[in-house]
Amino acid sequence: MNATIVRRGSSLVIAAFGILAFAAIATAHHSTTMFDMQKTVELKGTIKEFLWTNPHTWTVVTVEGDSITAGEYGLEGMSPNYLSRNGWTKRSLKFGDKVTLQVHPLKDGRKGGFLVSVKLADGTVLHDLPQREGVDPASVR
Repeated sequence: MNATIVRRGSSLVIAAFGILAFAAIATAHHSTTMFDMQKTVELKGTIKEFLWTNPHTWTVVTVEGDSITAGEYGLEGMSPNYLSRNGWTKRSLKFGDKVTLQVHPLKDGRKGGFLVSVKLADGTVLHDLPQREGVDPASVR
């Protein structure tokens, strides 16, 4: 066999494996398997931090409540690009804001989850996830 053909074949095989490896990483990054997407819980608390970052926003909230629910929660959100199309800005949540959150909790029971919506003190509701037809996120438990 010609050495040039063997080198080209080897290069194609290496490139194919590289593309497959990258695709697996990209798919894993966007996974929601750690969240219980069939369950929505309501949390009431105070915003500690809101990060308007790519690829996902991040919210830290201090939740009041009983010894089980009280504590600091880390909540992943959609991208700034997506949220800006839904009326959000990097100043939508500020330190000290009192909020009511709808969250898909972590499956392992840790204090965190994926943000569904935020109700501000003035009654404004900001949606993080697309709304399912005919479903009020506050009614899903």
